[in-house]
Amino acid sequence: MLISSRLFKLCLLFSGIFLLAASPVLSDPVLDGLIEEALKNNPEIQASQARIKAARLRIPQSGSLPDPMFMFGYQNESFDRYTYGEMPGSQWMFSATQQFLFPGKRRLKEEMTTRDAESLEDMHDLLKLKTMARVKELYLDLFLAYKNIDLLKDKRDLLDRIESLTLSRYAAGKTMQLDVIMAQTEKYMLLEKEEMTKQKVESLNAMLSSVVGRYKGPALPRPSEPVYQPFPLDISAALDMAMQHSPELKSRNKMIEAANTRLAMAQKEYYPDFALSGGYFYRSGEFPDMWSVTATINIPLFFQSKQKPAVMEAKANINQAGRELEATRLMIDAALRDNYSMLRSSERLIDLYQKGLLPKSRQDIEQALTGYSTGRLDAVSIISRLKTLLDYEFLYWSQRVEREKAIARLHAITAGQTFGGGER
Repeated sequence: MLISSRLFKLCLLFSGIFLLAASPVLSDPVLDGLIEEALKNNPEIQASQARIKAARLRIPQSGSLPDPMFMFGYQNESFDRYTYGEMPGSQWMFSATQQFLFPGKRRLKEEMTTRDAESLEDMHDLLKLKTMARVKELYLDLFLAYKNIDLLKDKRDLLDRIESLTLSRYAAGKTMQLDVIMAQTEKYMLLEKEEMTKQKVESLNAMLSSVVGRYKGPALPRPSEPVYQPFPLDISAALDMAMQHSPELKSRNKMIEAANTRLAMAQKEYYPDFALSGGYFYRSGEFPDMWSVTATINIPLFFQSKQKPAVMEAKANINQAGRELEATRLMIDAALRDNYSMLRSSERLIDLYQKGLLPKSRQDIEQALTGYSTGRLDAVSIISRLKTLLDYEFLYWSQRVEREKAIARLHAITAGQTFGGGER
C-alpha cells in the first residue's frame, strides 16, 4: 500500500504539469524582437526595398525628354586641296537637335512607371506580412518541439519508476520478466523520440535564423508558451477585411492601372513625334556665316505591323491583369477559409482535450497505477494507457500551436486588420 500511495502522489504531480497557464500574457517580447529583426535584416525584404528604390528612380527617367544631339563637321568644295575661306561652299558646320514626343506621351510613360513602383510597394507590404507570419510559425513550431521534449522526459521519468516497480515485483515473483522488458523497451523508444525531436529543434533554429536574417549571431532563446490571440470575426467579416486591405489585391489593381496606361500609350503611338534642329555654318573671308532651322516628323506609315498589334497586345495584357486579379481574389478566399476552418477546428479540439480526453486519460492512468501496484492489472495495460495519454498531450499542444499559426496566417491575409492580443 505504501508503494501504491507513492505512485498515486507521483501521478498527481505528473498530471499537474499539463494544466494550462492561467495568467494572461498580452505579448511575447522574444517573438516581437525576432519579428523586428526579420523586418530589418531579412534578405528578401532588403532585396524588395532595393527593387522599389530602383523602380522609383525610373519614374523621372521615363518622363524626361530624349537626349539632345549635337553635330559638328566640315564641308570642303574640292578633293585636291583645302578651300576653306576661298570657296563659298567650304564651311564648318554646327547644329543641335532635340526630339519632342507627341503631347501626352511623356505623362503616360511616367504614369506607367509610377504604377509599377506602387505595385512593387504593395508587394513589399505583402512580403513583410508573410515574413512576420513565417517567423511566428517557426517560433511556434520551435516551442512545440521543446514542449514535446518536456513531455517525453516527463513520461520517461514515470517509466523509470514503472520499471523499478516491475523489477521489484519480478524479484518478488509477482510478475513475469516480460513486464520488465516491456517497460525498458518503452523507455528506450521514448529516448529515441527525444533524440529525433532534439534534431528537429536544431533544424527549426536554423530555419528561424535564416528568416530572421541572423548569421553567426547569438543562439535563439527557448520560446515561451504561445500567447492567446482572440479572433472574434466570423468568416464573412474576415473575407471583407481581406478584400479591402490585402496588399496583393492592391498590387494587382495597380497592375491593371498600369496596363490601361500602356494601352493609352500604344494608342498615342499612332501620332508622330517631331524633332527641331538649329544649325550654324561658319565661313571665312568674304563669305558671310549662315544658319538654319529644321523640323523633322516621323510618319507612322507601318501602323498595320507596329502600332495596331501594339494596341492589341496592350488590350490582351489588360485582360490578363484582370484574370490575375480574379485568381488572386479566389486564392485569398480559399486561403482565408482554410485557415479560418483550421482555427475553429483547433478551438473545438482544444476544448475536447481539455475537458474530456486528457482528464479521463489521467484518471485512467491513476487507476491503472493503483491496479498494477495491487496486482490486478499487468504492465501492458498501464503502458498502453501511458502511450495513449502521451498521444493526447502531443495532439493537445499541437492544436494549441496550429490555432496560433492559423491566426498568424489570417493576420497576413487580412493585412493585420484582424490581429489583436488578449487573454483567453
